[in-house]
Amino acid sequence: MKFAKLFSVFSLATLAVAVPTNENSGKEKDIPWGAFPVSSTPAVPIPIATPTPTPTPTSTDVEHLGRAVIVNRCKVPIYIWSVGSIIRPQATILPYGRFFETYRHDKETGGIALKISTVHDGLYSSSPMTIFAYNLAGGSVWYDLSDVFGDPFAGHPVTLQPAEPQILWQDGIPPSGSMVRVRDASGDLVLTVSIRVAPSAANRALNLLRTVQFTHPPSCPCHRNPGYHNTNTPSLMTHVKRHLATPVDPTREKEYAFEMAASSIRFGPGCTKEVGMDFANMGAKRVCIVTDSNVAKLDAMKQAVEGLTREGIEFTIFDKAIAFAKPYKPDAFLAVGGGSVIDTAKLMNLYNCYPEADFLDFARAGPSTRNYSPLVAVPTTAGTGSETTGTAIFDLVSKKAKTGIAHRNLKPTLGICDPLNTRTMPSAVHAASGLDVLCHSLESWTAIPYHERTPRPTNPINRPAYQGANPISDIFSLEALRSTVKYLPRAVRDPEDHEAQSNMLLAATLAGVGFGNAGVHLCHGMSYPISSQNPGYKHKGYQVDHPIIPHGVSVAVTAPAVFRFTGASNPDRHLAAAEAFGVDISTVKRESAGEVLGEAIAQFLAKLGDQPRGLKDLGFKSSDLEGLVEGTIPQQRVLMLAPNLSGELEAERGELRKLLEESLDY
Repeated sequence: MKFAKLFSVFSLATLAVAVPTNENSGKEKDIPWGAFPVSSTPAVPIPIATPTPTPTPTSTDVEHLGRAVIVNRCKVPIYIWSVGSIIRPQATILPYGRFFETYRHDKETGGIALKISTVHDGLYSSSPMTIFAYNLAGGSVWYDLSDVFGDPFAGHPVTLQPAEPQILWQDGIPPSGSMVRVRDASGDLVLTVSIRVAPSAANRALNLLRTVQFTHPPSCPCHRNPGYHNTNTPSLMTHVKRHLATPVDPTREKEYAFEMAASSIRFGPGCTKEVGMDFANMGAKRVCIVTDSNVAKLDAMKQAVEGLTREGIEFTIFDKAIAFAKPYKPDAFLAVGGGSVIDTAKLMNLYNCYPEADFLDFARAGPSTRNYSPLVAVPTTAGTGSETTGTAIFDLVSKKAKTGIAHRNLKPTLGICDPLNTRTMPSAVHAASGLDVLCHSLESWTAIPYHERTPRPTNPINRPAYQGANPISDIFSLEALRSTVKYLPRAVRDPEDHEAQSNMLLAATLAGVGFGNAGVHLCHGMSYPISSQNPGYKHKGYQVDHPIIPHGVSVAVTAPAVFRFTGASNPDRHLAAAEAFGVDISTVKRESAGEVLGEAIAQFLAKLGDQPRGLKDLGFKSSDLEGLVEGTIPQQRVLMLAPNLSGELEAERGELRKLLEESLDY
């Protein structure tokens, strides 16, 4: 690839070096690549010579060596080679991931060159290359800022503000234009690569294929599945060691594939009125409309009914769900309402296909094989993302239990996401629904990766709907998280902020696609008993005559504790999530990732307003925790994807109890 072609792909590229562990560190300053001349000559590693500087460092004994760190804030993978007398294997950093190596000294070359490219195998082609060079000498690290921009840029002015001053060379002229700095070897050096990409369609497809084929970031070293750890994965980063270890069960084969399933989605203000034509196009003659008493009064319901009437399609609005659907025998379903309404319609559709089945027959059943009737979902809240998923959650009131049924065939045929339908949501509903979006995106982003799930199904029809994080779900989950952090506070504060409301509906749909394929884990697993064992709490702003803990509230109340707990499973992912909350992660150590993310979530909830600051605010006491633990244990559909959770039952009980204790008050 020639440089001219490179700059037709990248609309903006910047590099910055920061020394985060020094108290007197200056601010980072981004420098555009385009400000320097370019060359198609591949970069060659140049060991850093040790000059005679003034002053000379005197430290010769370092107890804990620092690290050379490279952070990828690009929207594409970047590729790194650590080059000394030998070339270490290519490492791949996915977007918002990071690479690091502890400082090392090469006896033959002296210096180490960390070579960076946006091109797979770019080291072995004429692709442009960026070099981050350093030399460990005694208790100090020498590093060359000019080489950060590649050899073609040596000698050109670089306006950075590192903590350490430029070395004063004896003859006043640095060799080859080098701008060498020196620092104590106990601190980290962090190079942040930030590239906004505007790739062609061909390059986008190629990058996606490479990402899917070769990479998924190293993650959960402590997942509950006994066959989870330390076997070969289809990743180029096999030389990167895990930080924690667990026993291996060689009899359980890991997953090697993931599937992408989502409903067709139509998004736009006013698109609800098209629903009648949709059913006519499907050939529907007899439609069952599923709604609730509040939604029945709203414009969304009026638009849907008018559309069906206009197309001459018979319809009836249900009264008693399954008992109603069986004798009515509709050939299509229309759900207008929030997640509960849409989930009810999914179950009505399921039992309409299996009229002989009892309600609980499918709670732990295998895949269903019959053809379902068309289902169109029109969400009136921005939260559950149920219009995109094959999951239906239900309360078993007699048992004080809440659980779900999940299968791809349950997903709606079409989701009609009309921002006009969310404008009547009260502020409290905006907040609670948005917190569900927040946790959908966080949990699916941090779930175990798909290729770590065991056992692999013997038949693809048995592959679960919740598969673990994968390169496609990652895109939806991370974008949903960013949008939620940006727009939810606005939607809650200002009922006339239609831009924020529209973007929250879109975020809910994006998160639905993400978690509908990757899954959720601990926050949702613990939320089900929290909701079903409600000690009498009635959430402020909900106009109901019975106690209620909104689903989003029950999920978010444990989130600070959960992500402190899961941080060790994949620090890079947790740091990327913290960055979405506005945290400056440049100085954060990987071992602090969970704590930093947990604190960011707690602050976000506090600023949102009118949110319980823990289970105590919901009315739970320490004596209630055992019941919550026992209500969480059966939620294997989501717990199987939980990072850092033990596989042994009693140990798992202890971990859940500790999480709930920490969630009593945050």
